[in-house]
Amino acid sequence: MKQSKAQKVILIIIATLIAAVFIFPLLWMFFTSFKGMAESISSARLLPRNWTANNFIELFTVDTANAPIIRWLLNTAFISFGGTALVVITNTLAAYSIARLNLPAKRLFMFIIVASMTIPGIVIVFPRYFNFRDIGLLDTFAPLILPYAASTLGVFLIYSFLRNFPRDLEEAAYIDGANQLQILRHVIFPSIKPVIATLSVITFILIYNDFLWPLLVTNSAEMRTVTVGLANLVQGANFVNPGKMMASTLIATVPALVIFIFANRYFVKGVNSTGLK
Repeated sequence: MKQSKAQKVILIIIATLIAAVFIFPLLWMFFTSFKGMAESISSARLLPRNWTANNFIELFTVDTANAPIIRWLLNTAFISFGGTALVVITNTLAAYSIARLNLPAKRLFMFIIVASMTIPGIVIVFPRYFNFRDIGLLDTFAPLILPYAASTLGVFLIYSFLRNFPRDLEEAAYIDGANQLQILRHVIFPSIKPVIATLSVITFILIYNDFLWPLLVTNSAEMRTVTVGLANLVQGANFVNPGKMMASTLIATVPALVIFIFANRYFVKGVNSTGLK
């Protein structure tokens, strides 16, 4: 049944209002970051009366020994990209093994994987913390990257895709003399790129935005991630300066937002490929 023009207009208006609800906080954060301290406290205007970049200048120049923001951003980038790469590699190998190899109790493996997705992450935070503490790896990159290798979401996504993926190309590659690693690299991996893109975006945003785990396993200022570092930075005098708080939040938000925008089309394609709704 075709929609009338009036219905389309109503839907557009509703969609615009919903979008405005989500966009307005981002706009408020952006414009407040360019306000001085007095104006950010007293003014309810969205746009600044007097634009200033002092908040950003102070964040990058004042007390860089205790607040090395560039180092925090580099740490976060290294951890996010490293953790994402590790998740993609381990999840691809695990999902391919369950979907294609003649492993015993494959159904049990998948049941355990799906069941583990129902366990709240907070349940394993402290056991995981004590494990890294006992082997002396706290305040290093190891506990910030290695735990993400055990992600089960990617195994489920890739396995769901491979279940419906035809084996004809793989069998043709076997006839041509390819081994399993070559088939995985040249046949399977190019076919699951949309799923890999979905997994990569989800994992990157998850690692980038994580706060509790980096807070527990890092002690020194130079090992902090941007979320933990900026949370500590806005305490004290900065807590009463909304402009500086919004500037620090903007710094932390922009990289992840940019990556999501550029990867959005691959993300949507990957979700469609896995059959998720």
